[in-house]
Amino acid sequence: MNYRHHFHAGNFADVLKHALLARLVRALQKKDKGCLLLDTHAGRGAYDLAAAATGDSLARRPEWPEGIGRIFARADAPALLNDYLSAVRAWNVERGAAAGAVRFYPGSPVLLARLARPQDRIVACERQPAECAALREELQFTAGVTVREMDGYEAVRAWLPPPERRALVLIDPPFEGEREFADIARALSAGLRRLAGGVFAVWYPLTERARVEEFFAEVRPLRPPPTLGVDLMIAGPGAGMKMKGCGLLVVNPPWQFEREAAEVAAFLGGALAQAPGGGGRVEWVVREG
Repeated sequence: MNYRHHFHAGNFADVLKHALLARLVRALQKKDKGCLLLDTHAGRGAYDLAAAATGDSLARRPEWPEGIGRIFARADAPALLNDYLSAVRAWNVERGAAAGAVRFYPGSPVLLARLARPQDRIVACERQPAECAALREELQFTAGVTVREMDGYEAVRAWLPPPERRALVLIDPPFEGEREFADIARALSAGLRRLAGGVFAVWYPLTERARVEEFFAEVRPLRPPPTLGVDLMIAGPGAGMKMKGCGLLVVNPPWQFEREAAEVAAFLGGALAQAPGGGGRVEWVVREG
């Protein structure tokens, strides 16, 4: 599989991931001390959604209209989405999109750069040379950002613990291989050994619920700190689509994040459902104590 995220940029999975990522950043920023924001699988950083309709050789049905396209202009979105939606809207204005239209989408490293304070530090890693080159060009004039062409799982070992002793680590792999969940579990184990108090956020697809439960079963023996799972389902089990949702596993969720995540997931579950059975839920994978 030759993964190119611009085909999927701005879809429902990006919306959940980036909305919750913004809440995690803001939670860490309640303390004045700076922190490391590490993006292990950063991609190219930003996307022109017009390219989403063009495949390698054939036209494709873009995914963003059923994602960011549904909430970009909604006035009734909860306040918890303000940081995320404001960043996406500002990005479109700066890139020259038509007034009120969504045409451009910021990936996670660009979103982190827009949310970061001067005392925060961003490290964005991408192993695909062409994608990394595009990412480096996108962020070349952004202070406090380091871009590295390297394997994302190795980045966890290379950059932790940080001098700040505070970090948010986003692990968002493309799930190209059969052993992706096992690789994530090993990276979490290594990361927690290096920084037990770090916040780790792992994106995962919901194709077969059994695979996710197997992943959770690999995480629990690591004896991690409290760990929360936030799921967004766009369709129920009987729907014909292969990917029926996605989730974010958060190790060491900040105070009140459970409540915020539940509100975000509930809203997005209603706004982004594509078939009966859609919705959002929050569950503790590992409880405190």
